[in-house]
Amino acid sequence: MKKSMESQTTKKGKNKHSTKKSSKKFKPTYDWTISEARALYESSKCNFDIDIIHYEDCIEGMRKLPDNSIDMVVADPPFGINFNGKEGIYNRDKNNVIEGYKEVEISNYSEFTNRWISELPRILKKSGGVWIFSGWTNLKDILFALEKNNLELINHIIWKYQFGVFTKRKFVTSHYHILFAVKNKRNYFFNKIEHYPEDVWNIKRVYHTGIKKNATKLPTDVVLRCIDFGSKPGDIILDPFMGNGTTAVVCKGAYRHYIGYEINKQLQEIIEWNLSKIKLGEFYTPYSERTNDKREKN
Repeated sequence: MKKSMESQTTKKGKNKHSTKKSSKKFKPTYDWTISEARALYESSKCNFDIDIIHYEDCIEGMRKLPDNSIDMVVADPPFGINFNGKEGIYNRDKNNVIEGYKEVEISNYSEFTNRWISELPRILKKSGGVWIFSGWTNLKDILFALEKNNLELINHIIWKYQFGVFTKRKFVTSHYHILFAVKNKRNYFFNKIEHYPEDVWNIKRVYHTGIKKNATKLPTDVVLRCIDFGSKPGDIILDPFMGNGTTAVVCKGAYRHYIGYEINKQLQEIIEWNLSKIKLGEFYTPYSERTNDKREKN
């Protein structure tokens, strides 16, 4: 006979199989010691250059990559909202913003989005995943392009941050979207490194005062979280819109390899400087030993 719900609870009314109790027994799906993670990184082999950023159009660049060569994609594409990169609401001091940000016309955003996303299915490995950052304005174009190119949406994550532009006749927008999609819904890599990973992430934007940068900069922590869940040490991560080089920085610090594209060559010095400050593997600790330490370096 099946036990009733009452018989499965304690006298205090709490279910025996509580989240808190289960979390004590939790182990990540995959985990590696520091030496194991470094060994995986050092043993990676491929027939094209890695740990490199190409200063060219990403669509042209991706067409040169071999089939089934990329483990994971992290992409933060242009906004498509008539953004010029120097608005005061995004930057404390516009004089620290590097020139050369190229916006995509709103009228062409759907076509642009489909063009770069259509390159992903060919170059992704069978177990590969795509993590795309987007504001709400052009979110529909990205969702449509994913579906059109047979990339299956697994999660629609909300990144909640402390920043928001003051409004008078609508709610303040203080979140960003992260879409997690895969090439093969039945066989994709996902490392459950937490017992109860939710799809709303509270991660603060970090302001880098007095430092030269691209128009906008993703926090190291939010990119690291994507890479931790979506890849393993030694994997090759592609970023089509490298910007400040945050994805490359995180990869170097987490024992992952990277390849990226950036159309604004004026950012090369900034990216190389950001990479030079990071030691190989400095962000990596075994997932079973993780604490909520801060990883921002600036």
